[in-house]
Amino acid sequence: MDNLLLNTATRVFSDICTPALKEAGEEGHFSTEAWALLVETGLVLANTSEDRGGVGASAYEMAEILRIAGSQALPLPLPEVFLAETALSAAGLPPAETPLTVAPAISGERLEAVCHNGAWTVRGTLHMVPWGRHLDIVTIAATCDGPLTVVLRRPAEIKAGMNLANEPRDRVTFMGAEVLAAGEPGKGLSATQLYLAGALARSVQTVGAMERIRDLTVEYAQARQQFGRPLAKFQAVQQQIAVLASQVAACQAAVDGAVEASAAGPATFEIAAAKAVTGEATGTVAAIAHQIHGAMGFTHEYPLHLNTRRIWSWREEFGTEAEWQRWIGRNMKALGGAGIWPFLSAKAKNPPVEIDA
Repeated sequence: MDNLLLNTATRVFSDICTPALKEAGEEGHFSTEAWALLVETGLVLANTSEDRGGVGASAYEMAEILRIAGSQALPLPLPEVFLAETALSAAGLPPAETPLTVAPAISGERLEAVCHNGAWTVRGTLHMVPWGRHLDIVTIAATCDGPLTVVLRRPAEIKAGMNLANEPRDRVTFMGAEVLAAGEPGKGLSATQLYLAGALARSVQTVGAMERIRDLTVEYAQARQQFGRPLAKFQAVQQQIAVLASQVAACQAAVDGAVEASAAGPATFEIAAAKAVTGEATGTVAAIAHQIHGAMGFTHEYPLHLNTRRIWSWREEFGTEAEWQRWIGRNMKALGGAGIWPFLSAKAKNPPVEIDA
């Protein structure tokens, strides 16, 4: 069943990600036809448990699906739908029949939630909401009783925006917006838990995109002739490719560790490390790939930019590498010299410093 699910994901993403779909994605369009195909194959319900009518994929399978999506530069909000389902399930809300996105993706943002006669309304502004203009939104709204998971219909006041990869990242403003569905106050994911889940998803996507960048770079260096021989025969190019490959391998190891830890329980430190490592490696991986490709790497028709622009963009969402590195540094300081190794070698890690998401 594992192989069937992953083979299906590989085939479907490859079939869906046509040049036409990617070109439409570059203009910020949401393809209902492509999304319908994902629904038909059951991939949209991959992380929905069986008792909720889904596939019930494991954490490892979900990571592999996201990695493949990142490699293919899938211009659809599948990771956001997975995150939304995680929030809905934790809050005891039914699965959504329409595609959803999640917010906030920026540290410190909240909506104000008010309950009047049993009906919730929310107000506030959220920035960089993935696909906000196209989809309904699941958000963790702050209340006096703790986190509140709510489903909101996209508001009328939207300022359309894009990230560097031309993926929709919109500013949405709610002014007393009616809530379509709400969990119990204090039940479900906290803002920190949603933030961590988003950071892990972006880290996995980044690794998939980096693997594609590495493969494209190796293929190009082997095929491109310069001074009568392939670029891959030049020692300087070989050294650069080795650096690129080592960066990708380090990111793979960090993300694999975070996925394994998250499957066993809370994995705050591992996810922070994975997001920090992948974010920092982004600059080196993209720079070497474009240096080796030369002018070819900057052409719109060549696929390299689809992945490099995405890893540049994803490093900014759900915490930059600098934010996560500062948090890791604060924890190391709090542990003290004698406490660092026991903490790092422990199977279950409990960081002394909490995340202020």
